[in-house]
Amino acid sequence: MSETLISTLVSPSGSMSVLSNNEVKQLQDTSKGGLYQLFRQCSLAVLNCDEHSDNPYKILQQYQSFDIRIIQEHRGLKLQLINAPGNAFVDGQLIKGIKQNLFAVVRDILYVANEIRQHAAVNTESSTNITNMVFHVLRHANAFRPKVHPDTVVCWGGHSIGEAEYKYTKRVGYQLGLRGMNICTGCGPGAMKGPMKGANIAHAKQRITGSRFIGLTEPGIIAAESPNPIVNELVIMPDIEKRLEAFVRMGHGIIVFPGGPGTFEEILYILGILLHPSNRDIPFPVIFTGPGSAKSYFADIHQFIGKTLGLEAQQRYKIIIDDPQTVAREIKYGLEEVTRFRRQTGDAFYYNWQLTVDNEFQQPFEPNHENMADLQLSKQLPAYKLAANLRRAMSGIVAGNVKEVGIAAITEHGPFKLFGDPELTEDINQLLHSFVVNQRMKLPGSGDYEPCYEIIGNH
Repeated sequence: MSETLISTLVSPSGSMSVLSNNEVKQLQDTSKGGLYQLFRQCSLAVLNCDEHSDNPYKILQQYQSFDIRIIQEHRGLKLQLINAPGNAFVDGQLIKGIKQNLFAVVRDILYVANEIRQHAAVNTESSTNITNMVFHVLRHANAFRPKVHPDTVVCWGGHSIGEAEYKYTKRVGYQLGLRGMNICTGCGPGAMKGPMKGANIAHAKQRITGSRFIGLTEPGIIAAESPNPIVNELVIMPDIEKRLEAFVRMGHGIIVFPGGPGTFEEILYILGILLHPSNRDIPFPVIFTGPGSAKSYFADIHQFIGKTLGLEAQQRYKIIIDDPQTVAREIKYGLEEVTRFRRQTGDAFYYNWQLTVDNEFQQPFEPNHENMADLQLSKQLPAYKLAANLRRAMSGIVAGNVKEVGIAAITEHGPFKLFGDPELTEDINQLLHSFVVNQRMKLPGSGDYEPCYEIIGNH
């Protein structure tokens, strides 16, 4: 490898200036129950933010000599970086945004380990307790801005998108930024980076200070989707389900750009929630958008939703093609409606407490062969429950594509097998085939895609 590797000491800024001896031991514990491997992997992902790869094995192999250690001093702590990626530095100095995100890793990993997972009193089967857990992780990360009117737009979309679609996400972000909106994404490249980049320029033009570019990730995905350099508030949630709930509790509206199974998982998640009878009267703007070349993509998505989840699901979003100004205006109108509703009901601006998130969408789903095969995929299910199971199926495919544990399972046991109604499985196959043909499963240049799944109709 020709890239320069740098070893140095890094001092923290902000609240993570001191750790207890026990916390240091946890981060350096290399045993199965220790935090070292998770700490190292998340730290490497943050330091390697300019790398264009979605293969966690490749990244870990490329930087197998990388190490990170805690130096505990009486005056505070320092991080010792050993053989860190050189692109994280300028003239030997760690880039400030990367440094900020690096200490966010320390903050969130320790908080989840100590305050959440080690408290046996927390009943994680309770929907209310899970929602509270999401709240506490976000609050500890200082992610809430009380008394600020709804202005946070969640942008979902693929990390594997073409140049035309990427430029379009920047144009939409620019229009959002001109209207004073902040951006929250999954923090990776592609459709997660573009809106932040566009909004950043618009905020500069409008002389807006305190811009928020929030990146919500989780340990299983961060290596495949390293935080892009524009993220200035990184939060690592415990798992994908709590990450998704954080998006809908903290965000005030959602824009969906083209993507692959991960983006479709997010679409199924928000539609499944909005289809719950308790949420029918809660305003939550959702817009699907892309350039003219993405028209057929959203037509396929719209058709699939109509066939599986029905007309009510189709009525919970708008499709706007190749018109960034209209997208921004529609979202702005939607946020004004959200503001009025929150005022009338007394709900907080910064956290959507009234939204019902069914337990089906909250319980962590382990994407292994047994669980994938056991998923019930039938149109006889209530729409929101079918959405929950389809989301789990997409989550498993994402794991098989880019997550270390999923790739290992596929390598050992072969593709995941999904079973369901013949008509439904045919619809799923057609949609996923379109993702493959349009290179939405993996980053371009990753080689020919070999499906990590097999979908079989029950007879």
